[in-house]
Amino acid sequence: MLSRLFAPKVKVSAHCDLPCGVYDPAQARIEAESVKAVQEKMAANDDPHFQARATVIKEQRAELAKHHVSVLWSDYFKPPHFEKYPELHVLVNDTLKALSAAKASTDPATGQKALDYIAQIDKIFWETKKA
Repeated sequence: MLSRLFAPKVKVSAHCDLPCGVYDPAQARIEAESVKAVQEKMAANDDPHFQARATVIKEQRAELAKHHVSVLWSDYFKPPHFEKYPELHVLVNDTLKALSAAKASTDPATGQKALDYIAQIDKIFWETKKA
């Protein structure tokens, strides 16, 4: 009798670990934009001290972008998303690989490639939010 008295009256469920609103591909995009911006600045400055500092910053930002993409993949996207968007697994993998390439490169084209992939994830993400 006590168990019925204290049993929850309403059952709730969520497709993500926390109430929606805490996940957003914008976090990855902002970090990837920083990577590309640093790459552009590196191309315009040949001071070795600047290059060393810029390399550290670029690599940190790339890792943060990879983290944000990985969190979306592991915590936000769920089986119904992967069923509706079967390309999502490959897209996330390609994005992470592109961010690794940008981390290792001073060529802004690698940063742009990562941004292009993140834009595709962003599009899918916002489509899932409408559903």
